[in-house]
Amino acid sequence: MNVEHRVNTAGNFDVRIGCTIQMVLAAGVMLGRIVAVDSVDVYQLERQRLNEIPHRLEERRAELQQRGISPEKIERELERIERALKEAAALRRPFLSANDRSRWCTVRALVEPDMRVPGAPYAIDRVIQERLWDTIDMVKHDGHLYSSKPPLFATLVAAEYWVLYHGFGLTLADYPYQVAWVVLITFNWLPMLIYFWSIQRLVERMTANPWIQLFVIGSACFATFLTTFVNTLNNHLPGAVCAAVAMELTARIVSDGHRRWWLFALLGVVMALGVTFELPSLVLWLLLLLILVRFVCKPVLIWYLIGSAAVFAAFFYTNWLAHGTISPPYAHRSGGPGENWYDYEYEVRGRKIDSYWRNPVGIDKGEESPWVYAFHVLVGHHGIFSLTPLWLLTLAGCWWGLRSWHRPEERLVLLAIVVVSVICIAFYILRPQADRSYGGMTCCFRWALWLIPLWFYGMVPALERLASTKWGRGLALFLAAASAMSAAYPTWNPWTHPWLYQWLESAGWISY
Repeated sequence: MNVEHRVNTAGNFDVRIGCTIQMVLAAGVMLGRIVAVDSVDVYQLERQRLNEIPHRLEERRAELQQRGISPEKIERELERIERALKEAAALRRPFLSANDRSRWCTVRALVEPDMRVPGAPYAIDRVIQERLWDTIDMVKHDGHLYSSKPPLFATLVAAEYWVLYHGFGLTLADYPYQVAWVVLITFNWLPMLIYFWSIQRLVERMTANPWIQLFVIGSACFATFLTTFVNTLNNHLPGAVCAAVAMELTARIVSDGHRRWWLFALLGVVMALGVTFELPSLVLWLLLLLILVRFVCKPVLIWYLIGSAAVFAAFFYTNWLAHGTISPPYAHRSGGPGENWYDYEYEVRGRKIDSYWRNPVGIDKGEESPWVYAFHVLVGHHGIFSLTPLWLLTLAGCWWGLRSWHRPEERLVLLAIVVVSVICIAFYILRPQADRSYGGMTCCFRWALWLIPLWFYGMVPALERLASTKWGRGLALFLAAASAMSAAYPTWNPWTHPWLYQWLESAGWISY
């Protein structure tokens, strides 16, 4: 055994300090992303428009004076003009895409009295009439517009916004940045700290090698796209957090022999929440149940089912409140008039507009060939392995672990990771053309982000082999560095194309 594996208690404490330092640094980076959240692509244009306002006001003042208007009327008119010009000049907002604005619209509709639609509490008809509150991620049924996202997550956010709105007078209309900071810290930043801690505890159980522990935590902090999404309200980040916590709780139950009822209930709640954020994680929910059946006394498993049932009930209930059915909006994307919720016409400030999904453009049209789609999902411009080559270690780790690990629970978990990953990725590759969009304009294949904590678990067997040699450690660090570069490329906004996509597009090799 390599000398690095022989660590005493003091050595383990030092490794924990090193992991903690990396997690604290990552927390600072993520907090900086949240505080800096802004539509920087329109910053210069907005600044130019605002700088022109004094000159335009002076021109208007001179015109009014020439007409003999009284000074009092001139000042009132100039105040009105200044307000209108500033409103027209405003382009920046802390909501970075139609995807997250769709959820924010629901939050406003649920909390703000002026934004409510009588008889349809989740309808966003009034919200989208507000300037800069447009979104294409919406559906229409029963004469009203709704976010296309499942409503449970927005309902949870609305609970916090209700406190900010009624308790502190902070409105999304007047204080969008302040509200966004609080919500993103609550629903993204704090859960990510739990995510880091869960992965650190998980890898600590799997190996005593300090280099491997530091490598995994460092990669979790800086070398994946998950932290890139911390400044936008999305379902992928909490979905990954739930997967990480579920894996750590499963390790406590199966490997450490803990049998407290509340651990099973908590695991059920967390894993069911993960399903509400990422529907394909239902496969992981089922496989974890089978693993628990294999290693745990059966009666206590009822708490896993009870915890899950409570969350699933909330998911279906909020969907019923919003849409009058338990099926989420994206289940209504086909059929004739009235059945396809994505095929509609709506009105904004007197202008009739067709739904974007009647005639999507660019990458949203969907890849025609499933084979081309599979290539780019895996190793192409949105490739899981081309953008984050770190996951090549997971491929090797699962292979070596299934062949060499002797503890049945560890091999079973590795097998579950392989099964879940294959089913999830195949599910998205085999979708109809309209759904083969790589996740739209986004910095990665975002639908696989929730698998990240599972893939960290799967890479440990490979790292145990590579850590014993200088060349092996160098290879692992190179893959991590390349992955960190991809994750850092979308500096301000995760809703941008990956560097590889932009490079291929500029070279004329792809066109959507």
